[in-house]
Amino acid sequence: MLKREKDFKYSELPEPHKERTRQILKAHPEVRNLISRNRASFYLILGISALQVAIGILLSTQSWWLALIAAWSIGAFANHTLFVLIHECSHNLIFKNRAANRIASILCDLPMSIPTAISFRSYHLKHHSFQGNYYLDADLSSRWEAKLIGSNFIGKTLWFLFFPLFQALRPPRLKGIQFMNGWTIVNWIVVFGFDILIVYLFGWIPFLYFAASLFFSVGLHPLGARWIQEHYLTYPPQETYSYYGPLNILALNVGFHNEHHDFPSIPWNNLPAVKKTAPEFYNNLVWHRSWTKLLLKFIFDSNLSLFSRMVRSEKEEPVPAK
Repeated sequence: MLKREKDFKYSELPEPHKERTRQILKAHPEVRNLISRNRASFYLILGISALQVAIGILLSTQSWWLALIAAWSIGAFANHTLFVLIHECSHNLIFKNRAANRIASILCDLPMSIPTAISFRSYHLKHHSFQGNYYLDADLSSRWEAKLIGSNFIGKTLWFLFFPLFQALRPPRLKGIQFMNGWTIVNWIVVFGFDILIVYLFGWIPFLYFAASLFFSVGLHPLGARWIQEHYLTYPPQETYSYYGPLNILALNVGFHNEHHDFPSIPWNNLPAVKKTAPEFYNNLVWHRSWTKLLLKFIFDSNLSLFSRMVRSEKEEPVPAK
């Protein structure tokens, strides 16, 4: 059992992925053949974004509570898939041209209600380069956040419910990462402009559907357990975990998280092939089989908290502006 913590766990060892990548490529050089781009992902972006907008418009004449039910049962899954596609764009796994990937990611944002794509790109790429660095890894909770939430089920339930808001409060800690740039402004103008247009033409119910879908897709929903699955120390000292469950079908294999960190240049459709090609490197790791079970475990296990993360550096390293 984990002890109740008042601070993160610390390690002087380097993050595990670079070394495992080296070992896998030495044993299985054919893994390099899986590095590619998947342009079909762009058609998924167009289709899912259009589906979400269409559902929002169809709900415009319905009651608000029906919009919430639709957001929980349909919108959360659609928006979560769009988040995965934003993630693919962040790693330039759809188009070779970086600007094209940024534009595609902004299209994912249209039914999200708030702009997330460009900011996610900036912070997520640093997460890969500086995993566990308190001042450069936005995936880590802030200390005030972890202390506020505590380890009881009420605090953790509220944290899941308002997860997007807590994430939005982390950037001031991450001073080494540029918060605003030209693409961020474009992202804001496009998404907020789209919100205004939707409300003007169809009222507030579609916007409620978009916002609720966003909150459920990353928060108090089985899908929200993905954020716990990836790096929370449910079985220490292992610090990155994969999920091999049925929701990977809808989530575009985002559960293959060890595989992704080992090979961030491999698109979602090829991640299962990484494990299949090099099973001896992954079968000995702990993985999760159920996001629902993990969600309940994290909420009700008082030994798990936002401090159940590995930190290996608190040095703020300068990051050149891009």
